[in-house]
Amino acid sequence: MKVALVHDALNQYGGAERVLEQIKAVYPDAPVFVPLWDPSRLPDCYAGWDVRPSWLDRVPFARSKHRLMLPLYPNAIESIDLRGFDVVVGSSFGFAHGVLTSPDTLHVNYCHSPGRFLWDYHRYAERERLGRPARLALSTMLTRLRQWDIAASERPDAWIATSRLVQDRISKFYRKPSVIIPPPVDVSRFDCGHGEGGYYLMLMRLVGWKRPDIAVEACTRLGLDLVVAGDGRETAALKAIAGPTVRFVGRVDDAAMRPLYAGCRAFILPAEEDFGVTPLEAMASGRPVIAYGRGGALDTVVSGVTGVFFHEQTASCLAETLSRFDPQEYDPAAIRAHAMRFDNSVFRNRLRGFVQDRWAALVSPPAEHSAQPDMALS
Repeated sequence: MKVALVHDALNQYGGAERVLEQIKAVYPDAPVFVPLWDPSRLPDCYAGWDVRPSWLDRVPFARSKHRLMLPLYPNAIESIDLRGFDVVVGSSFGFAHGVLTSPDTLHVNYCHSPGRFLWDYHRYAERERLGRPARLALSTMLTRLRQWDIAASERPDAWIATSRLVQDRISKFYRKPSVIIPPPVDVSRFDCGHGEGGYYLMLMRLVGWKRPDIAVEACTRLGLDLVVAGDGRETAALKAIAGPTVRFVGRVDDAAMRPLYAGCRAFILPAEEDFGVTPLEAMASGRPVIAYGRGGALDTVVSGVTGVFFHEQTASCLAETLSRFDPQEYDPAAIRAHAMRFDNSVFRNRLRGFVQDRWAALVSPPAEHSAQPDMALS
């Protein structure tokens, strides 16, 4: 079984790329096809991969001005030559599901989300703070790109969603069924802690749509110690509203991240995420999660066992939840055991099994009742 992988782009590093690393671990010999490839923005481990960029990668300024390349992505994706491969596994948050495969090739698409810039344009433009020229340029292409996206959604033979939220989006926009295989977390990277630090922790990109202001305001109001890890364009505004109990530590590496998780009373997630890996990293560290009760957190947090939800995305609602919260009610070992259900090994086994089952069904279709030959009329 000869396998190829397709990813939307390798010009930045985030959650989708961490998932791709685990897909690659399942198929270590598979080449990775991408429209754009910028190894300078990726970990060193990618240097050993067989990455095959499209013609778009040779366009001047395509890597640094990738948003301006959006109209060219469909053509770049469709130009990828996948002849000779038995199985194609896509990792898509925008375009990768649009590759063209032959009828005897199994095409499985792991969907992080249907393109937000296509199907949730106004919130996407607001959260990314697109300027007026960028909004105008993008809005003029939306109809054509959406038409392409709908046509491209017919190409995968099977869809995998990261969460129930993404599964609902796939159903709504593409009218396709999907199975859920949650993104993985490397539980072994984290130590099981007991919250000795006495602080609450928020770790995220500090951008407006993730609502970090809710946590800063709530902890300031209650006089609770909060450590804010991460950076972003909202950093200055958050520092302006933060009280003396809120500490900003900036972006942290893995070595600094582990003790931050283990030492916190609880991890706070104020955002509505498509899935959200950071709550699972906190749970891998044995720490409970206080999460906004929407989005992917509903698939990972078990209320009363691994954390608690607040149901209005406001500082007042979070403050009320924090005022009632008691970390002593949660068992670190039980929380970590729950996180093991999302471990890298579980993800790899589920993905491998799903693809193998679909491949077996393709090459060995179920026997059909033999039809009686047509009888000519005499």
